[in-house]
Amino acid sequence: MALKMRFLYYSGKAKIKNMAELVKVEFDLAQNHNAIDIIPPAYSCENERLVILAVSGKGEPDDVLRRFCSELNKKKAQNVALLVDGDEKIANRLLEVLKETGTNVSDNVFYVNSSFKLFGGGKVTDDEKKQLLDWVHETVNNLQ
Repeated sequence: MALKMRFLYYSGKAKIKNMAELVKVEFDLAQNHNAIDIIPPAYSCENERLVILAVSGKGEPDDVLRRFCSELNKKKAQNVALLVDGDEKIANRLLEVLKETGTNVSDNVFYVNSSFKLFGGGKVTDDEKKQLLDWVHETVNNLQ
């Protein structure tokens, strides 16, 4: 049985979108046409086993992101994992907001650096791909 999983991102960076595609292929999420989406998604989360939130930012999350996370309860997502292109402050704040909803939130945050580069700024290196997929597999194996 396929895992009911979504990858939602709050970033305009190509590398984050490319990472989402890698996860989609690795976990065969092609049957779900909205397995990858932006925050807020076009279709609401409903009984998802795992939602991966990929966020770019520093400091306090903006209101749109904070509000979305504050509504991501157990009915919408049983488990949530956080991928952050930014600093620990935004990660910690989002973890606080998500834990208040009652959903199971992984404390194992995956940090990525997708700083803009003129050429190849969206490229995911082989090492980054391995680290990303290892993190997602570990997260899936530890689902509650």
